[in-house]
Amino acid sequence: MAAPDNRPFAIRTYPPDRLREALKRMHLIRRFEEGAEDSYMRGLIHGTMHLSIGQEASAMATCMELTDSDKITSTHRGHGHCIAKGADVGRMFAEFFGKETGYCHGRGGSMHIADVKTGNLGANGIVGGGLPIAVGAALSARRLGRPDVTVCFFGDGANNEGAFHEALNMASVWKLPVVFVCENNGYGMSTSTARSTAVRQVADRAVAYAMPGVTVDGNDFSAVAEAVHIAIARARAGDGPSLVENVTYRWRGHSKSDRNRYRSKEEIEEWMTRDPIARFQAELIAHGVLDQAGADAILAAAIADVEAGIAFAKASPAPNVSEVTRYVYAEK
Repeated sequence: MAAPDNRPFAIRTYPPDRLREALKRMHLIRRFEEGAEDSYMRGLIHGTMHLSIGQEASAMATCMELTDSDKITSTHRGHGHCIAKGADVGRMFAEFFGKETGYCHGRGGSMHIADVKTGNLGANGIVGGGLPIAVGAALSARRLGRPDVTVCFFGDGANNEGAFHEALNMASVWKLPVVFVCENNGYGMSTSTARSTAVRQVADRAVAYAMPGVTVDGNDFSAVAEAVHIAIARARAGDGPSLVENVTYRWRGHSKSDRNRYRSKEEIEEWMTRDPIARFQAELIAHGVLDQAGADAILAAAIADVEAGIAFAKASPAPNVSEVTRYVYAEK
Protein backbone atom coordinates (compact mmCIF):
# COMPACT_ATOMS: atom_id res chain seq x y z
CA MET A 1 0.00 0.00 0.00
CA ALA A 2 1.43 3.35 -1.05
CA ALA A 3 2.08 5.94 1.61
CA PRO A 4 -0.29 8.92 1.56
CA ASP A 5 0.95 12.02 -0.25
CA ASN A 6 1.10 14.64 2.49
CA ARG A 7 2.38 17.44 0.29
CA PRO A 8 0.23 20.59 0.06
CA PHE A 9 -2.51 20.44 -2.57
CA ALA A 10 -0.83 22.85 -4.99
CA ILE A 11 2.48 20.99 -4.90
CA ARG A 12 0.95 17.62 -5.70
CA THR A 13 -1.53 18.96 -8.27
CA TYR A 14 0.24 21.45 -10.53
CA PRO A 15 3.48 21.04 -12.50
CA PRO A 16 6.55 22.93 -11.25
CA ASP A 17 6.58 25.41 -14.13
CA ARG A 18 2.96 26.35 -13.41
CA LEU A 19 3.77 26.89 -9.74
CA ARG A 20 6.76 29.07 -10.59
CA GLU A 21 4.60 31.11 -12.95
CA ALA A 22 2.02 31.51 -10.19
CA LEU A 23 4.68 32.84 -7.83
CA LYS A 24 5.82 35.32 -10.48
CA ARG A 25 2.27 36.55 -11.03
CA MET A 26 1.83 37.04 -7.29
CA HIS A 27 4.97 39.17 -7.31
CA LEU A 28 3.61 40.99 -10.37
CA ILE A 29 0.39 41.81 -8.55
CA ARG A 30 2.21 43.32 -5.60
CA ARG A 31 4.86 45.15 -7.62
CA PHE A 32 2.21 46.43 -10.03
CA GLU A 33 0.21 47.89 -7.17
CA GLU A 34 3.28 49.38 -5.53
CA GLY A 35 4.16 50.91 -8.90
CA ALA A 36 0.63 52.22 -9.33
CA GLU A 37 0.70 53.68 -5.82
CA ASP A 38 3.99 55.43 -6.51
CA SER A 39 2.72 56.74 -9.85
CA TYR A 40 -0.39 58.10 -8.11
CA MET A 41 1.76 59.95 -5.58
CA ARG A 42 3.79 61.44 -8.46
CA GLY A 43 0.64 62.74 -10.13
CA LEU A 44 0.82 60.35 -13.09
CA ILE A 45 -2.49 58.68 -12.18
CA HIS A 46 -5.62 60.64 -11.31
CA GLY A 47 -8.75 59.69 -9.43
CA THR A 48 -8.40 56.95 -6.84
CA MET A 49 -7.54 53.28 -6.57
CA HIS A 50 -8.13 50.37 -4.24
CA LEU A 51 -5.07 48.22 -3.58
CA SER A 52 -5.10 44.50 -2.77
CA ILE A 53 -1.56 44.26 -1.38
CA GLY A 54 -1.64 41.32 1.04
CA GLN A 55 -4.37 39.43 -0.85
CA GLU A 56 -2.31 37.99 -3.72
CA ALA A 57 -2.85 34.31 -2.89
CA SER A 58 -6.61 34.66 -3.09
CA ALA A 59 -6.52 36.04 -6.63
CA MET A 60 -3.82 33.78 -8.07
CA ALA A 61 -4.85 30.48 -6.48
CA THR A 62 -8.46 31.04 -7.51
CA CYS A 63 -7.48 31.46 -11.16
CA MET A 64 -5.10 28.48 -11.36
CA GLU A 65 -7.48 26.20 -13.27
CA LEU A 66 -9.31 28.79 -15.35
CA THR A 67 -8.87 28.93 -19.13
CA ASP A 68 -9.30 31.99 -21.34
CA SER A 69 -12.83 30.83 -22.15
CA ASP A 70 -13.72 30.69 -18.45
CA LYS A 71 -14.96 34.03 -17.14
CA ILE A 72 -14.38 36.14 -14.07
CA THR A 73 -16.16 39.18 -12.72
CA SER A 74 -14.12 41.45 -10.53
CA THR A 75 -14.44 44.28 -8.00
CA HIS A 76 -13.18 47.80 -7.40
CA ARG A 77 -10.16 46.05 -5.78
CA GLY A 78 -9.52 44.03 -8.90
CA HIS A 79 -5.94 44.55 -10.12
CA GLY A 80 -4.89 41.17 -8.74
CA HIS A 81 -7.75 39.36 -10.43
CA CYS A 82 -6.83 40.93 -13.76
CA ILE A 83 -3.16 39.92 -13.53
CA ALA A 84 -3.99 36.44 -12.21
CA LYS A 85 -6.24 35.90 -15.23
CA GLY A 86 -3.35 36.70 -17.57
CA ALA A 87 -3.40 40.44 -18.25
CA ASP A 88 -0.33 42.33 -19.47
CA VAL A 89 0.90 44.85 -16.89
CA GLY A 90 1.99 47.29 -19.60
CA ARG A 91 -1.52 47.61 -20.95
CA MET A 92 -2.84 47.82 -17.40
CA PHE A 93 -0.53 50.72 -16.56
CA ALA A 94 -1.52 52.38 -19.83
CA GLU A 95 -5.16 52.12 -18.75
CA PHE A 96 -4.33 53.64 -15.38
CA PHE A 97 -2.45 56.48 -17.08
CA GLY A 98 -5.44 57.14 -19.34
CA LYS A 99 -3.61 56.13 -22.50
CA GLU A 100 -5.02 54.85 -25.78
CA THR A 101 -3.02 51.58 -25.48
CA GLY A 102 -4.80 50.62 -22.25
CA TYR A 103 -7.20 47.70 -22.10
CA CYS A 104 -10.17 50.08 -22.26
CA HIS A 105 -8.33 52.74 -24.29
CA GLY A 106 -7.87 54.83 -21.17
CA ARG A 107 -11.61 55.19 -20.57
CA GLY A 108 -12.02 52.70 -17.72
CA GLY A 109 -9.14 53.25 -15.35
CA SER A 110 -8.53 51.30 -12.17
CA MET A 111 -12.11 50.46 -11.22
CA HIS A 112 -13.43 49.45 -14.64
CA ILE A 113 -10.54 47.62 -16.27
CA ALA A 114 -11.48 44.57 -18.36
CA ASP A 115 -9.76 42.06 -20.64
CA VAL A 116 -12.43 40.16 -22.49
CA LYS A 117 -9.94 38.08 -24.50
CA THR A 118 -8.73 36.35 -21.34
CA GLY A 119 -12.24 36.06 -19.92
CA ASN A 120 -12.07 39.02 -17.54
CA LEU A 121 -15.49 40.64 -17.88
CA GLY A 122 -14.34 43.62 -15.88
CA ALA A 123 -13.88 45.28 -12.54
CA ASN A 124 -16.86 47.11 -11.10
CA GLY A 125 -17.21 50.30 -9.09
CA ILE A 126 -20.58 49.15 -7.72
CA VAL A 127 -20.31 47.03 -4.57
CA GLY A 128 -21.76 43.64 -5.49
CA GLY A 129 -22.16 44.70 -9.11
CA GLY A 130 -20.31 41.68 -10.47
CA LEU A 131 -22.61 39.13 -8.82
CA PRO A 132 -25.56 39.33 -11.23
CA ILE A 133 -23.18 39.72 -14.18
CA ALA A 134 -21.50 36.44 -13.21
CA VAL A 135 -24.86 34.68 -13.07
CA GLY A 136 -25.66 36.03 -16.53
CA ALA A 137 -22.33 34.79 -17.90
CA ALA A 138 -22.90 31.34 -16.38
CA LEU A 139 -26.40 31.23 -17.81
CA SER A 140 -25.01 32.09 -21.25
CA ALA A 141 -22.52 29.24 -21.02
CA ARG A 142 -25.34 26.86 -20.10
CA ARG A 143 -27.60 28.02 -22.93
CA LEU A 144 -24.77 27.80 -25.48
CA GLY A 145 -23.78 24.32 -24.31
CA ARG A 146 -20.26 25.42 -23.38
CA PRO A 147 -18.19 23.92 -20.54
CA ASP A 148 -17.14 27.36 -19.29
CA VAL A 149 -17.19 28.26 -15.61
CA THR A 150 -17.59 31.79 -14.22
CA VAL A 151 -15.79 32.85 -11.06
CA CYS A 152 -17.32 35.82 -9.26
CA PHE A 153 -14.98 37.75 -6.96
CA PHE A 154 -16.64 39.96 -4.36
CA GLY A 155 -15.76 41.45 -0.99
CA ASP A 156 -17.24 40.94 2.45
CA GLY A 157 -19.16 44.21 2.14
CA ALA A 158 -21.03 42.87 -0.89
CA ASN A 159 -22.45 39.92 1.04
CA ASN A 160 -24.93 42.32 2.63
CA GLU A 161 -26.17 43.66 -0.69
CA GLY A 162 -29.43 42.43 -2.16
CA ALA A 163 -27.63 41.45 -5.37
CA PHE A 164 -25.66 38.83 -3.40
CA HIS A 165 -28.78 37.01 -2.24
CA GLU A 166 -30.57 37.28 -5.58
CA ALA A 167 -27.52 36.03 -7.49
CA LEU A 168 -26.89 33.02 -5.24
CA ASN A 169 -30.55 32.07 -5.26
CA MET A 170 -30.89 32.21 -9.05
CA ALA A 171 -27.61 30.37 -9.62
CA SER A 172 -28.73 27.59 -7.30
CA VAL A 173 -32.25 27.31 -8.70
CA TRP A 174 -30.85 26.85 -12.21
CA LYS A 175 -27.70 24.95 -11.12
CA LEU A 176 -25.48 27.35 -13.03
CA PRO A 177 -21.71 26.84 -13.43
CA VAL A 178 -20.57 29.71 -11.23
CA VAL A 179 -18.18 29.85 -8.27
CA PHE A 180 -18.76 32.71 -5.85
CA VAL A 181 -15.47 33.76 -4.21
CA CYS A 182 -15.73 36.12 -1.26
CA GLU A 183 -12.46 37.86 -0.42
CA ASN A 184 -13.16 38.66 3.20
CA ASN A 185 -10.50 41.15 4.25
CA GLY A 186 -12.34 42.03 7.43
CA TYR A 187 -13.62 45.46 6.49
CA GLY A 188 -16.23 47.00 4.20
CA MET A 189 -14.55 50.39 3.92
CA SER A 190 -14.09 51.15 7.63
CA THR A 191 -16.78 48.83 9.04
CA SER A 192 -15.69 45.43 10.30
CA THR A 193 -17.59 42.32 9.28
CA ALA A 194 -18.17 41.58 12.97
CA ARG A 195 -20.31 44.72 13.16
CA SER A 196 -22.05 44.41 9.81
CA THR A 197 -22.70 40.71 9.16
CA ALA A 198 -25.01 38.56 11.28
CA VAL A 199 -23.36 35.22 10.47
CA ARG A 200 -19.93 34.32 11.79
CA GLN A 201 -18.59 33.42 8.34
CA VAL A 202 -19.87 34.61 4.96
CA ALA A 203 -19.74 30.99 3.74
CA ASP A 204 -22.40 30.11 6.34
CA ARG A 205 -24.92 31.81 4.05
CA ALA A 206 -24.47 29.14 1.38
CA VAL A 207 -26.81 26.76 3.20
CA ALA A 208 -29.74 29.11 2.58
CA TYR A 209 -29.25 28.60 -1.14
CA ALA A 210 -28.63 24.83 -1.09
CA MET A 211 -25.01 25.05 -2.22
CA PRO A 212 -21.69 24.08 -0.61
CA GLY A 213 -19.98 26.80 1.38
CA VAL A 214 -16.44 26.68 2.71
CA THR A 215 -14.19 29.13 4.56
CA VAL A 216 -10.42 28.88 4.05
CA ASP A 217 -7.28 30.79 4.94
CA GLY A 218 -7.10 33.20 2.02
CA ASN A 219 -3.37 33.73 2.52
CA ASP A 220 -2.66 30.01 2.09
CA PHE A 221 -2.23 29.40 -1.65
CA SER A 222 -2.84 25.65 -1.44
CA ALA A 223 -5.93 26.01 0.74
CA VAL A 224 -7.53 28.43 -1.71
CA ALA A 225 -6.52 26.37 -4.75
CA GLU A 226 -8.01 23.20 -3.29
CA ALA A 227 -11.32 24.80 -2.31
CA VAL A 228 -11.74 26.43 -5.72
CA HIS A 229 -10.65 23.23 -7.51
CA ILE A 230 -13.50 21.34 -5.85
CA ALA A 231 -15.98 24.12 -6.65
CA ILE A 232 -14.90 24.32 -10.31
CA ALA A 233 -15.16 20.54 -10.73
CA ARG A 234 -18.68 20.65 -9.28
CA ALA A 235 -19.66 23.50 -11.63
CA ARG A 236 -18.24 21.79 -14.74
CA ALA A 237 -20.06 18.58 -13.84
CA GLY A 238 -23.37 20.42 -13.91
CA ASP A 239 -23.95 20.22 -10.17
CA GLY A 240 -24.32 23.96 -9.69
CA PRO A 241 -22.65 26.78 -7.78
CA SER A 242 -20.50 26.94 -4.66
CA LEU A 243 -19.46 29.68 -2.25
CA VAL A 244 -15.80 29.93 -1.24
CA GLU A 245 -14.75 32.44 1.41
CA ASN A 246 -11.08 33.44 1.43
CA VAL A 247 -10.22 35.09 4.75
CA THR A 248 -7.47 37.59 4.00
CA TYR A 249 -6.38 41.17 4.73
CA ARG A 250 -5.49 44.31 2.83
CA TRP A 251 -2.32 45.98 4.05
CA ARG A 252 -3.34 49.38 2.71
CA GLY A 253 -6.44 51.40 3.45
CA HIS A 254 -9.74 51.03 1.64
CA SER A 255 -8.65 53.56 -0.99
CA LYS A 256 -6.02 56.26 -1.41
CA SER A 257 -8.06 58.65 0.75
CA ASP A 258 -8.32 56.21 3.68
CA ARG A 259 -6.32 57.31 6.73
CA ASN A 260 -6.67 53.90 8.42
CA ARG A 261 -7.88 55.32 11.73
CA TYR A 262 -10.18 52.36 12.38
CA ARG A 263 -7.36 49.78 12.42
CA SER A 264 -4.51 49.57 14.86
CA LYS A 265 -0.88 49.48 13.80
CA GLU A 266 -0.51 46.22 15.71
CA GLU A 267 -3.35 44.58 13.75
CA ILE A 268 -1.84 45.53 10.42
CA GLU A 269 1.64 44.39 11.42
CA GLU A 270 0.34 41.06 12.71
CA TRP A 271 -1.36 40.36 9.38
CA MET A 272 1.79 41.34 7.51
CA THR A 273 3.56 38.45 9.20
CA ARG A 274 1.15 36.19 7.26
CA ASP A 275 2.43 37.48 3.91
CA PRO A 276 0.92 35.13 1.29
CA ILE A 277 3.80 35.56 -1.16
CA ALA A 278 6.46 34.72 1.41
CA ARG A 279 4.43 31.71 2.56
CA PHE A 280 3.96 30.35 -0.95
CA GLN A 281 7.60 30.89 -1.86
CA ALA A 282 8.75 29.11 1.31
CA GLU A 283 6.43 26.21 0.45
CA LEU A 284 7.87 25.91 -3.05
CA ILE A 285 11.44 25.96 -1.74
CA ALA A 286 10.66 23.43 1.00
CA HIS A 287 9.31 20.96 -1.57
CA GLY A 288 12.08 21.44 -4.12
CA VAL A 289 10.06 23.32 -6.74
CA LEU A 290 12.74 26.03 -6.78
CA ASP A 291 15.70 27.20 -4.73
CA GLN A 292 16.49 30.63 -3.31
CA ALA A 293 18.40 31.66 -6.42
CA GLY A 294 15.40 30.72 -8.54
CA ALA A 295 13.08 32.65 -6.23
CA ASP A 296 15.30 35.73 -6.49
CA ALA A 297 15.30 35.45 -10.28
CA ILE A 298 11.49 35.27 -10.35
CA LEU A 299 11.23 38.42 -8.23
CA ALA A 300 13.76 40.23 -10.42
CA ALA A 301 11.81 39.28 -13.55
CA ALA A 302 8.57 40.60 -12.03
CA ILE A 303 10.24 43.89 -11.09
CA ALA A 304 11.63 44.23 -14.62
CA ASP A 305 8.20 43.57 -16.13
CA VAL A 306 6.63 46.28 -13.99
CA GLU A 307 9.37 48.79 -14.85
CA ALA A 308 8.91 48.02 -18.54
CA GLY A 309 5.14 48.34 -18.13
CA ILE A 310 5.43 51.81 -16.62
CA ALA A 311 7.81 52.88 -19.39
CA PHE A 312 5.35 51.58 -22.00
CA ALA A 313 2.50 53.50 -20.41
CA LYS A 314 4.46 56.74 -20.21
CA ALA A 315 5.44 56.48 -23.88
CA SER A 316 1.93 55.61 -25.08
CA PRO A 317 -0.29 58.22 -26.75
CA ALA A 318 -3.20 59.84 -24.97
CA PRO A 319 -6.66 59.53 -26.54
CA ASN A 320 -7.56 62.19 -29.07
CA VAL A 321 -9.92 64.72 -27.53
CA SER A 322 -12.08 64.62 -30.65
CA GLU A 323 -12.75 60.91 -29.96
CA VAL A 324 -13.52 61.24 -26.27
CA THR A 325 -16.85 59.40 -26.58
CA ARG A 326 -15.47 56.57 -28.70
CA TYR A 327 -15.74 53.16 -26.93
CA VAL A 328 -18.03 54.77 -24.33
CA TYR A 329 -21.30 53.99 -26.11
CA ALA A 330 -22.26 50.76 -27.86
CA GLU A 331 -22.11 50.92 -31.62
CA LYS A 332 -24.77 49.41 -33.87
